[in-house]
Amino acid sequence: MGSNGIESSGSEVVTVDVHSAKSLINKGYVYLDVRTVEEFEKGHVDAEKILNIPYMFTTPEGRVKNPEFLKEVSAACNKEDHIIVGCQSGVRSLYATADLLADGFKDVNNMGGGYLDWVKNEFAVKKRVREELPVPVVEPVMNDFPAKEPVAVRVEL
Repeated sequence: MGSNGIESSGSEVVTVDVHSAKSLINKGYVYLDVRTVEEFEKGHVDAEKILNIPYMFTTPEGRVKNPEFLKEVSAACNKEDHIIVGCQSGVRSLYATADLLADGFKDVNNMGGGYLDWVKNEFAVKKRVREELPVPVVEPVMNDFPAKEPVAVRVEL
């Protein structure tokens, strides 16, 4: 597969297409989704080993880099883990991959085309289904006793 030419600490970022990424994920690679939590919950790659650690956050001022990104990935993965990094289209994941390689991660690949290409190829996805709280069933009561039969009420004027 090709590379994008970005280098960090002597390690060149390798970008793989979604077909190669899918194959590597099926072989046990960790899939690191660097999109926002909101994007992730709308739909994400169906992978056995998957992490969602945002590379950037959306703020009122625009997108800002997650200052804890490397720390959070290091807490979840070892530097020797085999990792595929993906985002929505392949841009954030490119920068995240470069940062991970610069931080000493050994086997990190960027998934070119991101989640959009994954979906375009009709690969399996998962969506978070929000749990809805059950609505309690309330029986009508009259005078704190369950109503058993109609009651006639006489009103005097």
